[in-house]
Amino acid sequence: MMKIASVELKHTAVRMSQYPIDNKSEFLLVGRSNVGKSSFINTIINRKNYARTSSKPGKTQTLNFYLVNDEFYLVDVPGYGYADVNKDLQKKFGMMIEEYLINRKNLKRVFMLIDYRHKPTEDDLLMYNFLKYYKNKVTIIATKYDKLSTNQKVKQDKVIMDAFDLAEGDNIIFFSSITKKGREEVYNIIEDSLERSITNQ
Repeated sequence: MMKIASVELKHTAVRMSQYPIDNKSEFLLVGRSNVGKSSFINTIINRKNYARTSSKPGKTQTLNFYLVNDEFYLVDVPGYGYADVNKDLQKKFGMMIEEYLINRKNLKRVFMLIDYRHKPTEDDLLMYNFLKYYKNKVTIIATKYDKLSTNQKVKQDKVIMDAFDLAEGDNIIFFSSITKKGREEVYNIIEDSLERSITNQ
């Protein structure tokens, strides 16, 4: 199991000139506002309230680079699909994310968060296709897995699997920040990516 020795919010950025320049591996987190990105980050870095959860969706308005173990970055970006964020700001967020995707050669994988309890939205499907357009490897993280009963899960697993036409190499992880289900699978993906990076150097 991956041990988390250190975490630091190292950079906040709105443009490429503000990104880290140390060329460490990066893992991008995307998802709709209020899907549970902060809870996901806190679970992965094994800290209770490091990434602030907010009752007000749309709070993240920058690219936040969390340096973990002085080895890799988790990169949190503004959530999508939140109606109360005006169109100009939504467009700005979209351009910010696109600039990142185009320019980050050290991006190893995208963790795309969806809410397990609901059928993936049109925004979710658009985001997946957007990520694949830029040829990114994607792991879909279905959050809040603990919120449904066993019987409901059987049906919901199929709803989510059927919604995405997953490309080869992409996968879905059912995740709970309460029970920590899925955390080990995320760690394995990160560790495997880091090992590949070392091998390819």
